[in-house]
Amino acid sequence: MPAPTIDAPAVKVLNRADLTKRLVTKLARDEAVVAGIGNTNFDLYAAGHRPQNFYMLGSMGLACPIAFGVALAQPERGVIALEGDGSILMALGCLATIGMVKPRNLTIVIMDNGIYQITGRQKAATASSADIVAIARGAGIANSHWVRDEKHFEELVSRRFDDGGPVLLAAKIDDKPGIAQTVRDPPLIRNRFMRGLGTGRASALDA
Repeated sequence: MPAPTIDAPAVKVLNRADLTKRLVTKLARDEAVVAGIGNTNFDLYAAGHRPQNFYMLGSMGLACPIAFGVALAQPERGVIALEGDGSILMALGCLATIGMVKPRNLTIVIMDNGIYQITGRQKAATASSADIVAIARGAGIANSHWVRDEKHFEELVSRRFDDGGPVLLAAKIDDKPGIAQTVRDPPLIRNRFMRGLGTGRASALDA
């Protein structure tokens, strides 16, 4: 796997589940977290299930657009999108829109292992020709960075949202499988998330 060449030539290949656990430990202000399909949301579910988590099911490429919408609707809430490299390649237009609107409360974390892992390990463009950080900067997200190591990741995700955004962090990760399975119940996930954001009514079915 070639190393990124933008600002971190010595990027370390990290573990996706470990990074997700590190992120979850930083969530102290009811931040909304929208996780893309597959292992990204499996890891989030395992690391710390909470009503403010939204788990994508089958809609590849939509974690960033949904997180962007939440960030606009609730500008005083920190919003984080967790997405894979294959999924963001399907929705690069959203990066241009985010770069134009510049929601200060949005952070995007791209987990990049250069493959479409859950569909058969086909090689993605990020394994050779596509640099997610360069693409994001070109789309107008100036505060975009390759994550050098675990300490660097924790420093970057510890930022205060009133420091300004959006921010995009891309990490080269391994291809370890997810360790949990998200409950596959779209109405339950939606209703619980709405309740977590203070926009839905509680229900006995949302537990």
